[in-house]
Amino acid sequence: MQKLKRIFALIGAILLIGMYVITLVLGLTASPNAPNMLMASIACTVIIPCLIYGFMLVARVLDNRDNSEDKNEEEQS
Repeated sequence: MQKLKRIFALIGAILLIGMYVITLVLGLTASPNAPNMLMASIACTVIIPCLIYGFMLVARVLDNRDNSEDKNEEEQS
């Protein structure tokens, strides 16, 4: 489970760094689509960490559920 958390953290960090770079580049360009893409990039900068946090919560709950089922099986044996 620790490897899964590290993988999610690494993917999240890479995505956030990419979003910050894209946000900076789009903020400095003057193309007609730049404002829309800039808003999408800023929204993703907020949404991606929230999704990663949610994945971590679900992983923690599922891990605890698996551990409690193993303990119940050991107690019944």
